[in-house]
Amino acid sequence: MIYVAATFRIRPGTIEPFVEAAYPAIDTARRQAGCRLYDLHASVTDPDRLVCIEQWDSRQDFDRHMATASLLAFRQAIERFVVSSRTEIIYPDHVETI
Repeated sequence: MIYVAATFRIRPGTIEPFVEAAYPAIDTARRQAGCRLYDLHASVTDPDRLVCIEQWDSRQDFDRHMATASLLAFRQAIERFVVSSRTEIIYPDHVETI
């Protein structure tokens, strides 16, 4: 089992269109094989920071998710809102950053 934490720094005032673009990708991901958890969270102290927390049965399940059309469409839709992003894959014994 792995956890994934994807942190997004977004342009000020773009949280609503970002979240709107995220809904279809989140809905699709939650129904994918190996997905146990997929939630998007907004920081209570920083309105321009969002974190997506995911739990997958395996890295292979996560990799399949990363190649789906819904995720690719999401990434294109949010591109204009994102200043920076960081994805950490959390294994039982180490953390990988992609």
